Amino acid sequence: MLWDDFINSYWRDWRTGDKSKDRDRLEDPQWIEPWLSAHGLPALPMPDSGQLDELKKLRSYLFDTVREVVGGKEPACLPEQLNHYMAAGPVMRQAVRDDDGRIKVSLLPLRTDWEQVMAEIAASFASALAEKEQSRFRICDNPDCLWVYYDDTRNRSKRYCDDKACGNLMKVRRFRARKKAEQ
Repeated sequence: MLWDDFINSYWRDWRTGDKSKDRDRLEDPQWIEPWLSAHGLPALPMPDSGQLDELKKLRSYLFDTVREVVGGKEPACLPEQLNHYMAAGPVMRQAVRDDDGRIKVSLLPLRTDWEQVMAEIAASFASALAEKEQSRFRICDNPDCLWVYYDDTRNRSKRYCDDKACGNLMKVRRFRARKKAEQ
């Protein structure tokens, strides 16, 4: 999903928690280009410093909002803030045929710039809040990771962004802590 990939663009060293190894992928052209492409967004030059600041503000706002949702709170100023970002990315409606030949309405961006990208991210997040179960929004239980994800498991019990990475790491940490306490 666009919104959670965007929030997770701040990469933390989930194995050791070493803050010096944290990377902001929004500053990395090797990450930006494939990320835009993967989400059907136009190829753009790297954001300038002002655009980068705005992208980081949006990311922080979305992460804080997910944190509130995960904590069972109703996020303050949610529609107004998302509307602010979405208003900066005007779209045109167009009737098109889907792969099965049915008519559907498609929204086409009127511009290709970073404001439009932020509008798409905000719209993706707003759609997720409106259409998905908010009780399934999660933040990884690994305190060194904190990736945001949507728990689509049947029993809603997913605790880690990746069971093979963070899940195994935390299992080993708990095991070692128990062994140490026994000694």
